[in-house]
Amino acid sequence: QVQLVESGGGLVQAGGSLRLSCARSGRTFNSYAMGWFRQAPGKEREFVAGITWSGSTTRYADSVKGRFTISRDNAKNTVYLQMNSLEPEDTAVYYCAASTVVSTTVAGMSYWGKGALVTVSS
Repeated sequence: QVQLVESGGGLVQAGGSLRLSCARSGRTFNSYAMGWFRQAPGKEREFVAGITWSGSTTRYADSVKGRFTISRDNAKNTVYLQMNSLEPEDTAVYYCAASTVVSTTVAGMSYWGKGALVTVSS
């Protein structure tokens, strides 16, 4: 079993930055690809960023490319999402997810955290 706990959400002004963290416990962290998804009010959950178990490959949604960076520290069993140049459209609950391979779909991820709220004010 894998448990994921997000932290670092909050309220920030447009143009600001936040860093989300996702701490993982349970089975060996290195074995899993990790991803960040988000869900805005009234919208479906969508892919934001993903990283392979080694950290050598990352993927991003077009809407966040150049602004967000995903990284991981396997020694700390933690994955991060650095979010810069935040926009009001980035307001959402951000979820950390794990699976055996990187997936851009909700159905493709096996384990989920409970989410962290990010609110970007204009």
